[in-house]
Amino acid sequence: MRKVKTISTVLVTGGAGYIGSHVVQALIRARYEPIVYDNLQTGHREALKDGIFIIGDLADREALRKIFQSHSIQSVMHFAADCLVGESLKDPLKYFNNNVRNSLQLLEVMNEYCATKFIFSSSAAVYGEPQQVPITEEHPCAPINPYGETKWIFERTLQWFRALDRVEFISLRYFNAAGADPEGELGEDHAMETHLIPLVLRAALKGDPVPVFGSDYDTPDGTCIRDYIHVSDLANAHILALESLIQSGDSATYNLGNGIGYSVREILAAAERVTGKKIKTVEAPRRPGDPARLVASSGKIRKDLGWIPKYSALETILETAWQWYRNHPKGYGSKGAKSMEHGA
Repeated sequence: MRKVKTISTVLVTGGAGYIGSHVVQALIRARYEPIVYDNLQTGHREALKDGIFIIGDLADREALRKIFQSHSIQSVMHFAADCLVGESLKDPLKYFNNNVRNSLQLLEVMNEYCATKFIFSSSAAVYGEPQQVPITEEHPCAPINPYGETKWIFERTLQWFRALDRVEFISLRYFNAAGADPEGELGEDHAMETHLIPLVLRAALKGDPVPVFGSDYDTPDGTCIRDYIHVSDLANAHILALESLIQSGDSATYNLGNGIGYSVREILAAAERVTGKKIKTVEAPRRPGDPARLVASSGKIRKDLGWIPKYSALETILETAWQWYRNHPKGYGSKGAKSMEHGA
């Protein structure tokens, strides 16, 4: 007889955001009870269908304490962070305050209430300009923008907390999350959109041109190359990571990507095939802080946790996103894609 899993409560900071909401959905399907804590600065209440939702900010220590006082929480998934490379170059203090100081406060409150399992939403930005691709977890970390630096600082913070036996953690270094819930419930909607795929697909809907930032990189067609991972595959990796921590308690760091890189021009061509529409482009200068290539080696998480992506084909990633954008031309509500800047 199969044993029924006991429902476990998981605090999900930033759970109303793009990745966070897909992970919350996966947690519910896996019979966990998520408690979402989000200030709705970039997230959407409409993306949360079930579970407990609390509006709050990581800077509010007393609000965090109340959550731990009111609920039996042993596990935390931490998505709440500022994540725009360009903005981090212009306002690094904002990124160090939120991504480092506020995250450290979360760890401190966890420690007060003896919560010991921590899954961190990290980034391929910790690697900087790669020395070789695909990138393994052993690759040196040398961030070239404040966003990546804050992620790397906090990864090292987790290592020191682990050395003191105060936390067991898994850091997941995302490459480019993309796509939408295959069932059509959730998608990607940012008030200030910076990601290439949603900008390309919204341009297909509206006929607006998409800027190509840099056409002189050392790549076959001169544009940046990135590794795109479907957001549902990424969400599944979080469930596997959580179960690994609960069962074994072994801390680890894993890349999350498909191991295949696509240039900006290749994404544009694939989007035209999926949408059946011609997408206009306009040449623009390189953006500071953008490496030429970021492609993952995800062999470690496949081997250790048995992670197998279900939606790895580029066309599948684009099709799920395209379906969601056609059904939600204005996003979750009145907020649509207003910026015409894309990034890694």
